[in-house]
Amino acid sequence: MISRPPANFLSHPSFKFVKECINSADLERARYLFDKVPQPDLRAWTLIISAHTQHGFPKEAIKLYNTLKSRKISPDRLLLLSVAKACATAADLFKAKEVHDDAIRFRFHSDTLLGNGLIDMYAKCKFIDGARRVFEGMLVKDVVSWTALCSSYVNCGMQEQALVAFREMGSNGVRPNSMTMSSILPACSDLKFLNSGRQIHGYAIRNGMESNVFVSSALVNMYASCSSIRQAEMVFENMSRRDVVSWNVILTACFLNKECEKGLALFYRMRNESVKLNISSWTVIIGGCTQNGRNELALQIFGHMQDSGFKPNRITIASIIPACTNLESIKGGKEIHGYIYRNWLLEDLKSTTALIFMYAKCGDLELSQRVFNMMPIKDTITWNTIIIANSMHGNGEEALSLFHKMLNSGVKPNSVTFIGVLSGCSHSCLVDEGFSIFNSMSRDYSIEPKAEHFSCMVDVLSRAGHLKEAYEFIQRMSIEPTAGAWGALLGACRVYKNVELGKIAAKRLFEIEPDNPGNYVLLFNIFVTAKLWDEASETRKLMRDRRIAKTPGYSWVQVRNRVYTFVVGDRINRRYDEIYRFLDELGEKMRLAGYIPNTEFVLQDVNEEEKQGILCSHSEKLAVAFGILNSNGESSIRVFKNLRICGDCHNAIKFIAKIVGLQIIVRDSLRFHHFKDGYCSCRDFW
Repeated sequence: MISRPPANFLSHPSFKFVKECINSADLERARYLFDKVPQPDLRAWTLIISAHTQHGFPKEAIKLYNTLKSRKISPDRLLLLSVAKACATAADLFKAKEVHDDAIRFRFHSDTLLGNGLIDMYAKCKFIDGARRVFEGMLVKDVVSWTALCSSYVNCGMQEQALVAFREMGSNGVRPNSMTMSSILPACSDLKFLNSGRQIHGYAIRNGMESNVFVSSALVNMYASCSSIRQAEMVFENMSRRDVVSWNVILTACFLNKECEKGLALFYRMRNESVKLNISSWTVIIGGCTQNGRNELALQIFGHMQDSGFKPNRITIASIIPACTNLESIKGGKEIHGYIYRNWLLEDLKSTTALIFMYAKCGDLELSQRVFNMMPIKDTITWNTIIIANSMHGNGEEALSLFHKMLNSGVKPNSVTFIGVLSGCSHSCLVDEGFSIFNSMSRDYSIEPKAEHFSCMVDVLSRAGHLKEAYEFIQRMSIEPTAGAWGALLGACRVYKNVELGKIAAKRLFEIEPDNPGNYVLLFNIFVTAKLWDEASETRKLMRDRRIAKTPGYSWVQVRNRVYTFVVGDRINRRYDEIYRFLDELGEKMRLAGYIPNTEFVLQDVNEEEKQGILCSHSEKLAVAFGILNSNGESSIRVFKNLRICGDCHNAIKFIAKIVGLQIIVRDSLRFHHFKDGYCSCRDFW
């Protein structure tokens, strides 16, 4: 409860009481007292506006300025400077232009102090034209003015112009200071201009600036961005004083250069040396682990962070969700989703878009769609993600529908959008629609098709069985066909048993990517299916001669937060007896229901009975059986495989799903299959 001011309050100078409240961090009382003053002086207005900005309420600060203007009070340069800082913090370009106009109207536009503030304001609003206009109108330009201009260029993504301005600064006789150094070095980082960065480093050494923690941190970042990690480490180790920012910079540098172990060692060193970690420190290590494939460790560190009393911010959340995605950990993803919901982060596009992809990759397209529908704002990346999610689950018609909704909402598609839509068309046999979308790219959206788009179109034709048309399309391509295009054709030749085109596609693939075992295996399978044993033997011999090993197939399923992996004929799992007994029982029920093992998918030259035994022990069947035995009343199980699911397993799992009454979701290397009531979502087309 706010206490009432003394009875004689109005006879005291308003400035004194308001300032005392602000100094004691009591903004609410300061505002209460300020509002009680009939005619606050300009110092009081400046103080209360600045206080709102400093306490994280820049929009309220701008409202106070509007109130001042409505009372026909003329501002001075310090008051305008306080409002400029509010506009900068809020990134409110509309109001920023109004403040600049007021500075001109009240004849303060050439003032150096205010001009510097206005340049910074436009920089934060990413409006370089305004920053240049202010700079050019200033009568006296000091080092702060030049630094602000350089910083404006960097903030607006105009790094080369920033370096030009930096050189002009020297030509005009203005000596850069440490703030200038730390502002211009990020331009060298972004451009990867190592030589320019070294020259600036030399200047910093000659002028005694290297000991400045901001300059040193910027130098570490510059060297790391230019892949000169050793120089980055040398600068860091020679720093006389290191704050947490400098530690975070070198930590980021290690992960950016794929030196994960070094980054982890550095993080543990920070803790051992009692460096006071901040949320950025935790976010860097979590993001670094995720980007370098250490997903389980990322989740562990995320837990340690919370145990240490740190609350994840939006960047932390966006960094940890991919770890759940990579591990197919839908439980972990749901926990993070709950955190987002509880902490009102649903409007954060990056986090919610990551959630959409996480749910889709973990096999729950319904939850993915639900998150998408709840988002109040959707950008191109968000639309792309939900389109790709539906495509990977084989919902080509829905992917097309979402594409048209995206256009109707006014969001412009980009190159990735068309990859997603065309992929959906390929998985759903939408040939005409695929051609229509492909032809519209350059005609309607000025997006020239790239290799990925051509490969998608080859896939559209190939999966639909139009192998001749697919081959002719490859021959007509305006760019050199890639492995993606030839690979799509070769995969379809395996399905549709086209030996001649398969040989052509394989020959080109052996030239483009001679070390990819998948291409040799596909050609071998084509020959075996056609009973061309000599050609199959030659392919095997070619693999041996080139020392190319077949990628072993394996499947995995998650049960109670633990991942269980299976390979063909697996007997490592301690419950393997139970798994094989269960499969035998299912096999009998499946045969009664009409299932006939398709031994065509056994490529070994053994008798029919042995072939059926091999089929029974395929990794995906073992993982499905284990998942069912541990389903604990759940309505669905999710199984993942590193290679394409075999045709017999695909047929068998349809029967299994109907017999056990569960939905079985299998993600192979190509797409998701949703098995339910004896049917698969792919309609036997994959």
